[in-house]
Parts: sequence; structure tokens; C-alpha cells
Amino acid sequence: MYVRDAKNRDEAWLLDAIEQLGLDDVAFRSRDYVIAVDEESGDRAGFGRLRLHRGDEGADNRIELTGIGVLPEWRGRGVGAHVVERLVDTAATDRFETVYVLTDQPEYLTQFGFERIDTDDLPEALSDRLTEKREFLDGDVVGLQLAVDDFEMPDRFREAFKAAEPADAADETTESPEDFGIDPDSATYKYDTGR
Repeated sequence: MYVRDAKNRDEAWLLDAIEQLGLDDVAFRSRDYVIAVDEESGDRAGFGRLRLHRGDEGADNRIELTGIGVLPEWRGRGVGAHVVERLVDTAATDRFETVYVLTDQPEYLTQFGFERIDTDDLPEALSDRLTEKREFLDGDVVGLQLAVDDFEMPDRFREAFKAAEPADAADETTESPEDFGIDPDSATYKYDTGR
């Protein structure tokens, strides 16, 4: 398993995954995303995005981690943690000292060192985004911030990621002719040779 920058060919998959998970895709640009990929199968497992918020004239730009999602069969395997780590590393490389997140699920990110910030104390560049997120999520959205040097990856996520495999598809049922209203004892088939 590894995390890489998204490529143009990932765009359709990203849009489908974002829709499947019910995530916000405002101002979608595939080049802003990173994707977790299984080395052996090439299957994509999760993704996340950095969104730049330009400050008004004279104000600093801010960077937001957003659109973080892991497909259900890959959850609990450290995928999301490594997506977050890659996003924080990218922000640090781009010379941002602090990253922000607006979320309705802060518990997940606090384990990496993110801390709540009063929404009144959010940088001006994120104020409109906060209103947008609250409308999209129909709920209580909190602001989090992290100094990029303070990111901490719990060991359990590193170990889980090393051996990550999707959940078994054993609970998926195989479709039969009866599922489509076909009686297999009386139906004839185009290529039935009668043997």
C-alpha cells in the first residue's frame, strides 16, 4: 500500500468515490488529491485533498485538508491515516506551517495531534468555507488546526497499513437466475444445445 498524487486518469474514479461516500466535491480538481493504492492489485482504497484558500490582499493563504475518504472495504487498515499524513507532508513541503480541517467527525483527526479551534478564531479565508460545510453536512461542524511539525502517526496505523488488504467480499451474495425472475428448470437459452 502506498499514497501517491492523483493523476488525470483517476478523475472518474475519484468523482464516483466522492459520490459513493457522500463527500463534498466543491471546486473539484483531481490534481489537488492524493490516493492510497494497493501495490499488488492496483486497487484504489482512499483519498484526500488539499484546498488552498487565498487570503484577501495582504492576508496569508491558508490550506485545508478536505474530502478525506476511505472505501468501506479498506477501513480500519490505516489507509485514512496515511492519506492524512501525505496531505500534511505536502502542506509542509509547500511551506505552510498550519493546516486546517472543518469536520463533523473531529475525533478521528485529534489522534494525530489536531486541536479544536473556535470557529470564530478561524482565519478569514476559511469563514465562507465553514458556512458552506455546515450547509452541506446539515450539522455541527468544528474547526481543527495542526502545526505541520506536530503531526503524530500512532504505531497501530503504521502496522495496519503495512499489511492492508480489503475486507473479504464473502458477505456479497452471488446472483442466480431466480434473482431475475427466471425459472432455470423451464427456461430455454439461446445457446442451449439440448444436451
